[in-house]
Amino acid sequence: MTTTAAATAAHPDPAKAQIAGAYRAHEPEVLAIARAIHADPEIAFTEHRAQERCADLLERAGFTLERGIADLPTAFRATIGEGSLVASLCVEYDALPELGHGCGHNLIAGASLGAALALAEQVAQLDLTLVVIGTPAEEHGGGKQLLIDRGAFDGVHLSLMTHPTPHTDTYDPIGSTSQAVGRWRATYTGRGAHAAANPSDGINANDAAVVAQVAAGLLRQRIRDGQRLALIPIQTGITNIIPETAVIDFECRALTMPEFELLREQLFACLEAGAVATGASVEIVGTEPVYEPLRQDEGLGQAWNDAMTVLGRPLRGSLGAITASTDMGNVSQRVPSLHPFVGITGAGGALHTREFAEHADSPEGYRLMADAAVAMAWVIHDVATDPQLQEGIRARAEQLAATDARAPQP
Repeated sequence: MTTTAAATAAHPDPAKAQIAGAYRAHEPEVLAIARAIHADPEIAFTEHRAQERCADLLERAGFTLERGIADLPTAFRATIGEGSLVASLCVEYDALPELGHGCGHNLIAGASLGAALALAEQVAQLDLTLVVIGTPAEEHGGGKQLLIDRGAFDGVHLSLMTHPTPHTDTYDPIGSTSQAVGRWRATYTGRGAHAAANPSDGINANDAAVVAQVAAGLLRQRIRDGQRLALIPIQTGITNIIPETAVIDFECRALTMPEFELLREQLFACLEAGAVATGASVEIVGTEPVYEPLRQDEGLGQAWNDAMTVLGRPLRGSLGAITASTDMGNVSQRVPSLHPFVGITGAGGALHTREFAEHADSPEGYRLMADAAVAMAWVIHDVATDPQLQEGIRARAEQLAATDARAPQP
């Protein structure tokens, strides 16, 4: 049992105290699932056991389950209540290849499940429809954008999830953002020849790839702070053949979509320059949806900050612009959203490391999970019971939905 003193402390609002108590009642099963997901890592689009564990728990608690939604076998949607306010909690559970849960998605899953169970008994009196969405393939694959495209977030007024960090501090989410990122594959096609007998008859596809990498390297001196690019050759050839085919995987990142789109154009020009210089042809295809920057909702953020104070996690400023990317950014561009970062006390290292994977299965990691679950439930309660806050959320949801209808993803 890892329930924290903060999470079990009486709240001056009886309804919120009841929410904390409901989490406490469900904590053993939430903790068991978070530990099981950590011990049994599954990478993007293969999270069958994690999905089953999460969905089964919610079904036992009275949620209506839809499994394999949006043609994604490892996604799900669980719903309870029939209220006019529709709130969603995102459950992530994919692991990193070779590193397991070095991004703490087991804690993300547990926090969202815990928040859902803590609120379940109050949905009728809150005039709330509570939706829990199992979102596969955050690390690679853009699962949330695929779910958006296929209607899983239609009609949702607000969406929440919480991300652990390796820092001890808890951060004010208001004003923080993440990088947009796009990933592509460039395939160069030349003409094969014997490298010794008739090299001049060939068109060296690998030379085209080398020219592209040199051009991209020179582009780096022109990019701004907060922008990044990376290229990795994945097929080059062998020395005694003029390569007919060469393949590069590449990506770029920026803090705003206009900056991202400009950098993408510049990077594509570098890849195309390799073909122009050598006479090869090039085909560029996207390998996953573009991840868009986070847009943290200020109203939700203030409610979160109030909850963190009650739970004994004082704020240590904002993370500001985060040099990382998440497909929760895509949700936040279409639905008022919050994606706060909470530190695991005493955790060092960095995300996406084996060290952090150990912290994600620690007592302090599960203490964070408990606090995040209660805090997210309190935030949803605040929106449901504060007419002014709810009016603002609904207005922003309507505005974002209208904007999204006019502007499809790049």
